[in-house]
Amino acid sequence: MWLAAAAPSLARRLLFLGPPPPPRPLLLLLSRSSRRRRLLHSLGLAAMPEKRPFERLPADVCPINYSLCLKPDLLDFTFEGKLEAAAQVRQATNQIVMNCADIDIITASYAPEGDEEIHATGFNYQNEDEKVTLSFPSTLQTGTGTLKIDFVGELNDKMKGFYRSKYTTPSGEVRYAAVTQFEATDARRAFPCWDEPAIKATFDISLVVPKDRVALSNMNVIDRKPYPDDENLVEVKFARTPVMSTYLVAFVVGEYDFVETRSKDGVCVRVYTPVGKAEQGKFALEVAAKTLPFYKDYFNVPYPLPKIDLIAIADFAAGAMENWGLVTYRETALLIDPKNSCSSSRQWVALVVGHELAHQWFGNLVTMEWWTHLWLNEGFASWIEYLCVDHCFPEYDIWTQFVSADYTRAQELDALDNSHPIEVSVGHPSEVDEIFDAISYSKGASVIRMLHDYIGDKDFKKGMNMYLTKFQQKNAATEDLWESLENASGKPIAAVMNTWTKQMGFPLVYVEDEQVEDDRLLKLSQKKFCASGPYVGEDCPQWMVPITISTSEDPNQAKLKILMDKPDMNVVLKNVKPDQWIKLNLGTVGFYRTQYSSAMLESLLPGIRDLSLPPVDRLGLQNDLFSLARAGIISTVEVLKVMEAFVNEPNYTVWSDLSCNLGILSTLLSHTDFYEEIQEFVKDVFSPIGERLGWDPKPGEGHLDALLRGLVLGKLGKAGHKATLEEARRRFKDHVEGKQILSADLRSPVYLTVLKHGDSTTLDIMLKLHKQADMQEEKNRIERVLGATLLPELIQKVLTFALSEEVRPQDTVSVIGGVAGGSKHGRKAAWKFIKDNWEELYNRYQGGFLISRLIKLSVEGFAVDKMAGEVKAFFESHPAPSAERTIQQCCENILLNAAWLKRDAESIHQYLLQRKASPPSV
Repeated sequence: MWLAAAAPSLARRLLFLGPPPPPRPLLLLLSRSSRRRRLLHSLGLAAMPEKRPFERLPADVCPINYSLCLKPDLLDFTFEGKLEAAAQVRQATNQIVMNCADIDIITASYAPEGDEEIHATGFNYQNEDEKVTLSFPSTLQTGTGTLKIDFVGELNDKMKGFYRSKYTTPSGEVRYAAVTQFEATDARRAFPCWDEPAIKATFDISLVVPKDRVALSNMNVIDRKPYPDDENLVEVKFARTPVMSTYLVAFVVGEYDFVETRSKDGVCVRVYTPVGKAEQGKFALEVAAKTLPFYKDYFNVPYPLPKIDLIAIADFAAGAMENWGLVTYRETALLIDPKNSCSSSRQWVALVVGHELAHQWFGNLVTMEWWTHLWLNEGFASWIEYLCVDHCFPEYDIWTQFVSADYTRAQELDALDNSHPIEVSVGHPSEVDEIFDAISYSKGASVIRMLHDYIGDKDFKKGMNMYLTKFQQKNAATEDLWESLENASGKPIAAVMNTWTKQMGFPLVYVEDEQVEDDRLLKLSQKKFCASGPYVGEDCPQWMVPITISTSEDPNQAKLKILMDKPDMNVVLKNVKPDQWIKLNLGTVGFYRTQYSSAMLESLLPGIRDLSLPPVDRLGLQNDLFSLARAGIISTVEVLKVMEAFVNEPNYTVWSDLSCNLGILSTLLSHTDFYEEIQEFVKDVFSPIGERLGWDPKPGEGHLDALLRGLVLGKLGKAGHKATLEEARRRFKDHVEGKQILSADLRSPVYLTVLKHGDSTTLDIMLKLHKQADMQEEKNRIERVLGATLLPELIQKVLTFALSEEVRPQDTVSVIGGVAGGSKHGRKAAWKFIKDNWEELYNRYQGGFLISRLIKLSVEGFAVDKMAGEVKAFFESHPAPSAERTIQQCCENILLNAAWLKRDAESIHQYLLQRKASPPSV
């Protein structure tokens, strides 16, 4: 499953994390860090609450095959179901316990093979645990038999289980499709089942649907015939699935067009789109057709189904879901309009398609044994999607983007006291949603990237093949993967990786050097990196850290690779001249931050200005410094000085990361009376690259130039750069009047700029453009920038709009989040709006991960201690169980922001004033 981003790097813009001049006195840092932890404890934020008691299903009865027929009513939003499950009674019992939620069972019976049917005499629903116990008047003996259940359910509007999705026909009529989203624990809302990933079975699915609707499921259609009771209906039967988990079952009933092709391996690939938009499925079709053979060759295991469908769903909470053979997507994660889609959307679609198709092997063919190992599914897919996109689109420079999009994002979250290990013990279903986060996805992907680099591609592929072959159609745990990779590589994989998956956090590696004749002696030490300052606990966790070291002699090659398996190490680099710089963590692959001695850092900085450091290393160096500043280990002013060295920077991703960090700092300083000064700094840093790029593409430019132009113009426009603002207004006017339509890549920066510096007329025009937009990508583009408006009455209008029928339920979150991230007043207004409308919002998302995202985007930008208490108090009286960890993390971040502001605001202000008095020569 891909969790849709609220906006590119929006989470990073709201998370405030970033050489040593002489280090600050350790005693001061210890006392401050200790105070921070005491404050966390006083607010009750230092530990997660007790977990709810939970038991997995008993193992005395298990399914072999589900024969399932469902008949959805697309007008009354109900469905009827008939289940005939071939089951095995392993231990004699007089009851069968299954998962069941929001379903009413009408009749149930069990017929032992060759014996008479036994009717259930009672259905005891345990609603809290989403279980039902079927009681029988006599004992069910060991052996096989058939369990029959007739039931009814509701096509809900909560975007989970079997639910309804609203769409508009080309003629303007509002209709509903019936669609599914079962991960993690919602198959039980569509039919009674053993809804645990390790209880696998085959499925024979039939759907009774209106004859003018498309009906899809995991497998190909094998029969379609008139339904005897109603001439307007047909019964569609699908082929039997392989052995699979319930959360991967899917069915869709609605109106769709499609485009199709065959992969070079002969697999039928289709992309289903809204009616009249088949053209918009062609890009995803091309990516999917390239991706299936890539994975088949990489794993050396064929794709096991005869077909794969990719389908765009109107109302969809996640970004996409990897149902075996029928992958569901948000429209924006699948559809590309050649004229109206921007470059970042094409890249987003390529990554999401790569992610979901990787799951067809890693997750679907071999499935995690329990949700504790979710990271194995998601971390792996989040890593290999980049490998796949790099194969399909080498011009995207996608691995550099990985560092900004996943690696640094994971480190920001994992530096908190309220982070969690990659492997989390999961019990009750309400706990599963909590771990669909940046740790499972992005840290998971980052440590697999580090592992791949440590093992080498050849042995990694060999180990993956061993793993997939050994466990196909079965379940596996993290340890099983380590064993296969260990056998393939001969390296101590389990010992190394357990330090990364079973304990939370990551190390800060401190390094200083000394020239000894022709060699360089490096002294390395590791300690846990904490967002609140140096680690002060008794027993500091330790990691086995694969460390690479490069020098200015060859910045793209590791001069030395070592495994740091103790707290302190001395390393000798042979034949290094005194004037050569030394860089740790080549390619920013190792999941750690680096703090250099003052002298070492000083020697690295020219490599930023003259570009002799590779782009991903320039990015990593800047990001490490920014995080060290946030943690109070160095001064923020030192980082601002380093940022000014990026004046010659040509790389999109380096600018993107710099932009995120300056956005974080801007949000922090919106709590001061010198916010305008940091905007001047932003303009100074971004103006030269803005002038070099200009507004219009030049011959020979590509994908990354388009991304960079949009980023830079948006940054300058938001900061109020006069020339950018004037040109944005001119182009916006021409766009609205139809004289010169804005290119898709320029729309977000122009919309953002005119709204930020506009009035009620500007907002009305934007809302009109939103209403007229036929493409969901354009609607989302507008929704994400509406929060930039500054006038209080307009902010209120945007918030009201967020809950209107005009905005799809899953997109409300990004509208409110945009308001919270747009300004200081917007943040306060968004928080009040959430409190005032909490019941409706919570009911809408039913405790899924969207509620966590809403909370995170809305409150994390605060920087006053008392706000942490206010947020905590609100959620104590308005519980959101699936967001408990997010709430803890948000409160911790608010306290960290407040501490950062108190610590560095004055020195930042003085530095900015001093720059204004004597501008730097660049």
